[in-house]
Amino acid sequence: MDITELTVHELQEKLKNKEITVTEITESYANRINEKEKDVNAFITTLTDEAILKAKEIQAKIEAGELSGDFTGIPIGIKDNICIKGTRTTCASKMLENFIAPYNATVIEKFKDENMIDLGKLNMDEFAMGGSTEYSYFKKTRNPWNLDKVPGGSSGGPAAAVASNMVPWALGSDTGGSIRQPASFCGVVGLKPTYGLVSRYGLVAFASSLDQIGPITKDVEDSALLLNLIAGYDKKDTTSEDMPKKDYTKCLKNDVNGLKIGVPKEFFAEGINEEVKQSLENTIKEYKNMGAEIEEFSLDIAKYALATYYIIACAEASSNLGRFDGIRYGYRNPEYKNLKELYKKSRSEGFGEEVKRRIILGTYVLSSGYYDAYYKKAQQVRTLVMKEFDKAFENYDVILIPTSPTVAFDIGSKSHNPLEMYLADICTVSVNIAGLPGISIPVGVDKQGMPIGMQLIGNRFQEETILNAAYTMEQKLKFRENYKPTFKGGGI
Repeated sequence: MDITELTVHELQEKLKNKEITVTEITESYANRINEKEKDVNAFITTLTDEAILKAKEIQAKIEAGELSGDFTGIPIGIKDNICIKGTRTTCASKMLENFIAPYNATVIEKFKDENMIDLGKLNMDEFAMGGSTEYSYFKKTRNPWNLDKVPGGSSGGPAAAVASNMVPWALGSDTGGSIRQPASFCGVVGLKPTYGLVSRYGLVAFASSLDQIGPITKDVEDSALLLNLIAGYDKKDTTSEDMPKKDYTKCLKNDVNGLKIGVPKEFFAEGINEEVKQSLENTIKEYKNMGAEIEEFSLDIAKYALATYYIIACAEASSNLGRFDGIRYGYRNPEYKNLKELYKKSRSEGFGEEVKRRIILGTYVLSSGYYDAYYKKAQQVRTLVMKEFDKAFENYDVILIPTSPTVAFDIGSKSHNPLEMYLADICTVSVNIAGLPGISIPVGVDKQGMPIGMQLIGNRFQEETILNAAYTMEQKLKFRENYKPTFKGGGI
């Protein structure tokens, strides 16, 4: 038995039955990291030595009857923009290369309360700005299905680590598709919860009205398990919703009979890869066979969503990243003659090209004379996007679209063409604009063996509906049983 092949719910069962120990689990993952990290480059900071020590302590307490719990001793990987006290939190940037977090994010506090084990901080696009994890200051993460391909972004490190069995599950963040798109490219499950369901306290902000922490897992049941753990009101986050606690695993009924699924025709038009389109059409037929009601409709916000997203996201990034000035936070150039030169040199050298590009765009749309023409108008369109979704959810329980119009592309093929990279977000950004939940699950592979993702969008705080719809299709397709990452390539 390869422990690292198991899902978290399978690990929990084996721990409960005393078939394996916490130490065995952690050592298996540490060995897997040692074996595969050199190929995949998923980690910025590995914590395997600390993890094994902690596992031994936890196992001793379990045997002494001092510790118990469903998540006790379960390892996890964390995207490197989520603060862990005493651990380097870099956001994959030179600006924060040596930053040691002085406090825990709320989601990390929840893990600590459950005696979970951190395996390390995972690579990402710098400050979560990018769709390929090529914009990291430290390294380029590779896709485990083909090492010449990107893993997606910005949560490419977490998705690649889960896909290559270096972690059993991981936490990412999603601002415009940064959990769902890499999950699609790496053949794993990625859930972006409703805005406000999971606390953002301790997540280094990119765009505060769009960012959301969420799980990247091997299957849908694990996604529901991790959502159980991280969801909930937090007084430290003013955007957090005070809602009754739910058990999301109870919604996994493997039944979609009578479920109304809307399929927006705009997302299946020009620009979508034929193999992706065919795979999703096959999935739609499977839903019909299982008793779901499928209807094509028009969601006329697709053409506005991308421009709206980039105006709002860049404006908020410009504001949020203003704190990294070489004085209060971040990298400081040692050679300067005056304050202006200190700011200029520190920010010029501390930020990468993509981050600087977005700061400049964001500052422009917020500047006097352009605010009304761009930022204010984008916020007005955002309201229209929300209303369009509200209207759609009067008729449908779930909206089904591709996660990405293509499968994972070659490393280096889009990194020098920002507009082409931005267009890859066309299927995911509207979910963040409207604050909705979305989940991506793998539904097949193309002729080259690269995973294809399907995205299900639900109404606000209706995670149960999309989780069950995703779970039902997952049980039908059995993707994990039929397909495995090949780790081929690696020549780039």
